[in-house]
Amino acid sequence: MVMRMEDLDPDRSRAEYAQAALDDLRWLGMDWDEGPDVGGPHAPYGQSRREEVYRAAWQRLRGGGSIYPCRCSRKDLAAALSAPHEGPSRVNDPDDEHLYPGTCRPASTSEGRFDLSPGVAEGPGGLNWRFRVPDGEVIEFIDGNLGVQRYTSGIDFGDFLVWRRDGVPSYQLACVADDFEMGITEVVRGADLLKSTARQILLNRALDYPDPAWFHCELMVDEQGRRLAKRHDALSIRELRRKGRKPEELLAFALGDFRAGLPES
Repeated sequence: MVMRMEDLDPDRSRAEYAQAALDDLRWLGMDWDEGPDVGGPHAPYGQSRREEVYRAAWQRLRGGGSIYPCRCSRKDLAAALSAPHEGPSRVNDPDDEHLYPGTCRPASTSEGRFDLSPGVAEGPGGLNWRFRVPDGEVIEFIDGNLGVQRYTSGIDFGDFLVWRRDGVPSYQLACVADDFEMGITEVVRGADLLKSTARQILLNRALDYPDPAWFHCELMVDEQGRRLAKRHDALSIRELRRKGRKPEELLAFALGDFRAGLPES
């Protein structure tokens, strides 16, 4: 079992948050074989320190003609997606990407590679880089918890970011590169990331990486059906610990009908 700290976003990642996450998970009884606090053969285990791994994956994608530079800003995309002819943005989750309208997508060759001149952006910095999805292809996978899942590229999601113009690799690229480099065979995460799995399957194919097995857990939600996030501090593990709740109580709650709520006692 590998503990990996996905701390790519410099604006939201702080050392005290990382330590709190480790402390909370230890309190719940989790015990990992590799991680930032115990070391291991695939160190470092913080994504903010693994840029060389992500640059190597970016080079392979560029060499294979799977990605292209994008100069669109968030403002540009918002304007394009609000135009009447563009239709709905198809975003169901606030953390998901809007369906990219293809503004910067270059023409491809008969082999499906992008026809980029040799001098175009030899490194990822300074531009957004997007993965060109095969329009209309159904991406299907079997989830260990939720069964068969299907997403259509170009409809459910569009050309997605693999590198941001501020020099930060995307979640999709970093996870795929790390899963391969760390020998991950099963990924367990929340059901809000099912669509990310479809994107990562495409990246694995382009990089010639094997797909791990997938298991997506239902989310813990509040009375309005909204997922419990870090902003809900009243129900954070740290706050529940402070109130004297026991780890066995929370685990039984999570394994049972968590929508019923924690017992008051």
